[in-house]
Amino acid sequence: MPTALVTGASRGIGKAIAVQLARAGFDVALTARTVKEGEEREHASSLHRSDTSPLPGSLSSTAGLVEAAGVRSLTVPADLTDRDSVLSAADQVLAEWGCVDVLVNNGRYIGPGHMDHIEETPLELLDLHLEANVMAPLALIKKMLPGMLERGSGIIVNITSGAATHDPSAPAGSGGWGLGYGFSKAALHRIAGILQLEAADRGIRAFNVQPGFIATERMAQDMGAFGFDASGGAPPDVVGAVVAWLVANPDAADDVMEKWVYPGPMRSTRNGRNIEAQDVCRNLGLLPGWPG
Repeated sequence: MPTALVTGASRGIGKAIAVQLARAGFDVALTARTVKEGEEREHASSLHRSDTSPLPGSLSSTAGLVEAAGVRSLTVPADLTDRDSVLSAADQVLAEWGCVDVLVNNGRYIGPGHMDHIEETPLELLDLHLEANVMAPLALIKKMLPGMLERGSGIIVNITSGAATHDPSAPAGSGGWGLGYGFSKAALHRIAGILQLEAADRGIRAFNVQPGFIATERMAQDMGAFGFDASGGAPPDVVGAVVAWLVANPDAADDVMEKWVYPGPMRSTRNGRNIEAQDVCRNLGLLPGWPG
């Protein structure tokens, strides 16, 4: 049975990816901070407020959905801002299952500084963005890559963001986002293309998947105060369906990117190897009933 590791799998896009991979026949290892429903921790996006109210979702509930698909789950809690916990989780997965065929770096920094202006955001919070959004994914890649290279196959999917390539249309807190999110996602966005150049001839595939605006549980609960209306977002299963299709059809991604992602004379499938999830899901009809 092929294996996958998904970060940020307690809710939202990560949960959807884990479930869709399970339905595609993958055993799925799940990591995030929230192990059981109802846990409280700080998840306010701004320095100007505090919010420890529980968010819907947990590793336990995602594990139940994964196992309902008839495959194995493995719960390995970790905090992406704590590199030791990330490395420990990776070691646990390798010790239990021996290998990971697909790594999905979906989790990201959650907390103050995400929706604050540059002048008021401490450097320490920007460091946390970089640790969670860039260095933790890299740490996991470096843990899983040797085994992938030894086997001559492996797929790495980094969930990126339009914030990696575009400036917000408004300031943070008023419908835009802060520097921490934008510049850390931009750094993450560069990994896939370079990794592809270095390791494609040894069986490694690396992709960015850009979700677009997604109506996650946290978006609905937290982000209205910052100018985001979750009712306009696509369901998380859009991204899950695309990732499941991508890992089952990695060679097809080149054709998809040529057709829908890089139109015109300057097109190139090497530019970050970016997949626009909503476009691909819509054009391939990967999620029945969406768009309605």
